[in-house]
Amino acid sequence: MANLKKYIAEFHASNPEAFVFYSRNTGVFGKLTQPAVNKMLKKHAACAHKICDEVPVELHAHQIRHGKATHWLEDGMNIVQISLWLGHEYLQTTMVYLDISNDKKAAALATLSDETSKKVTPKWKNAGGSLLNLYGLG
Repeated sequence: MANLKKYIAEFHASNPEAFVFYSRNTGVFGKLTQPAVNKMLKKHAACAHKICDEVPVELHAHQIRHGKATHWLEDGMNIVQISLWLGHEYLQTTMVYLDISNDKKAAALATLSDETSKKVTPKWKNAGGSLLNLYGLG
C-alpha cells in the first residue's frame, strides 16, 4: 500500500481524476484494456515464476481477483460484502466462483470415514457400474 501511495503522490498528485494505471496510447484518462492488463501480468508472472514456481506462467487478472475474494472469505468476511466489493449484481455470481480452499477441502475429506472400513457399497457404485445409471441418465 505504501508503494501505491508513493506512486500516486509522484505521478498523480496534480491530476486526481486520472486513472492510476492508464494506457500509454490514450494517456492518463484512458483505461488499460483487458488484453493490455493480461499482457503485463503474463510478462511479470514469467519473471516471478523463475523465482517461485508456484506463480502460474499464464496468470490473468481473474486469478488475482478470485484469490483475493477467497482470502476475504477465509478471513471471515461476509459473502454479501465480498459480492458488493467485487461489483457483482447478484450474490449467486459470487457464490459460484468462490470455491473452498485446498486446506478446507482437506479438512472436510479428513472427516470422512474410509469406504473400505465399512461393509457398505459406495453410493457411486451401482449394479450397472455406471454414473449415468446413478443419475438416471442411463
